[in-house]
Amino acid sequence: MHATGEPGESTPGARGRAPGLLESLRELRDAGRSGAASARDASKALRTLVSADVALARSAIGRAVAFIAIAIVFGGSAWLLLMTALIVALVRHLDWPWSVALLSTATLSLAVTAYAAWRTLYYFEHTRLRATRRQLARLGFGELADYMPDPGSPESTRAASDRLAENPPAKDERGIDLTPP
Repeated sequence: MHATGEPGESTPGARGRAPGLLESLRELRDAGRSGAASARDASKALRTLVSADVALARSAIGRAVAFIAIAIVFGGSAWLLLMTALIVALVRHLDWPWSVALLSTATLSLAVTAYAAWRTLYYFEHTRLRATRRQLARLGFGELADYMPDPGSPESTRAASDRLAENPPAKDERGIDLTPP
């Protein structure tokens, strides 16, 4: 029975004496070196992964641009052929004069172009990073930091931004035009 404290019992002191201070420091140093080596290896692997990923993205962007160009060329030629077919149909089947048929298809093309331009401008507004710029200005970064409330202020950043949009400052202290968020 080992429960009574007999010599074969498993207690902390039964395995031998505790390691000395120098031995503990050596183990700590070795563990630190091992951790640093692992971190160095992980950072090298991450750097290799990122550079390979960037190279892949760069290659993919080039190929995507090439296929976008092909799509634009063939889409444009298809649009021209469709408009030609529409003009021929208007002239032959509806007895429209050539000038009216050409003008109506040109008007249709201009309407589609205007709609696409309007939607493009709408989506480009999202590239201004308004919310990020407001928060950075509130934290004191960027050209609009002087016009935004402090981080501890109860005033809304959006309200300050809207107020700034109504009366925008023309230029900052260096003479650079300011764009409100």
